[in-house]
Amino acid sequence: MILFLALCFVGVAIGGFTAFVIFWPLSLVHLRDRHPQVRASLGEGAFISPRALAWLLSGRYRSVPDPRFTGLATPARVSVLVILWAVGMSGLLWLWSEVVG
Repeated sequence: MILFLALCFVGVAIGGFTAFVIFWPLSLVHLRDRHPQVRASLGEGAFISPRALAWLLSGRYRSVPDPRFTGLATPARVSVLVILWAVGMSGLLWLWSEVVG
């Protein structure tokens, strides 16, 4: 049962990844079109850049005064947090199953 729950968390992480793949590129395109100075500060390859992801996760994207952009970036941030949480929970449950039995 523990491994089944761990597998369910893997499914949640996959769902979070799907949401990230939808919202983060839309956010970056919005930055490219309407806020090129912010987009330039993230550098090339911002989709998987650690600096850009840290910028997203820390919530510094809220400094951009555009509610349409924050409306796209907030679900991207939530999806990354869901991915990290679900993978962590899945790993903890796997470890628990190894210890218990």
